[in-house]
Amino acid sequence: MTSTKTGDSNLSKFHRLLVDQVRHEFTASHQYVAIAAWFDDQDLPQLARVFYEQSLEERDHAMMIVRYLLDNDVSFALPGVDEIETDFSATRDLVALALRQERQVSDQFQRLAKVARDEEDYTGEQFLQWFIQEQVEEVAKMSTLLNVVDRSNGNLFDVETFVARDMPGETEGGQNTPGTAGPSVS
Repeated sequence: MTSTKTGDSNLSKFHRLLVDQVRHEFTASHQYVAIAAWFDDQDLPQLARVFYEQSLEERDHAMMIVRYLLDNDVSFALPGVDEIETDFSATRDLVALALRQERQVSDQFQRLAKVARDEEDYTGEQFLQWFIQEQVEEVAKMSTLLNVVDRSNGNLFDVETFVARDMPGETEGGQNTPGTAGPSVS
């Protein structure tokens, strides 16, 4: 995205990190599609559903940040995505990857909030509060799923049953959910 306003070099540290977070969120979305497709290929539709939904959620997070930047007249170049992992062999490895990714994203949002506060960008800090709370839920969700996978002793049908019963499909984010740039897909 190019504009005559200001280039990325004129952005505050907070805004540069937000643009970088757009990249992280789109990369996470791609990673979750890869995980979901692997589960789909293994005929594990409930696990596939969870990760397809996670992919859409990460995409929406990126678009929320894009909307925030646009609403604040921040001009920036839309970043590409990083390389993702695609060589999978075991369910546990995929869920552990998802948990690591969610913990990393939590750390990224905590850092963003600190930088916003250090720069006295209180609007930016307030914007991040929803994401920080969302990450608490996402880490807990993936931690639980990893525990269930570990306790299943390799019986993935037990995992599928748990997911179908205790991890229903995602619903709308609620009234405090930031808006997205363009329509939300989740």
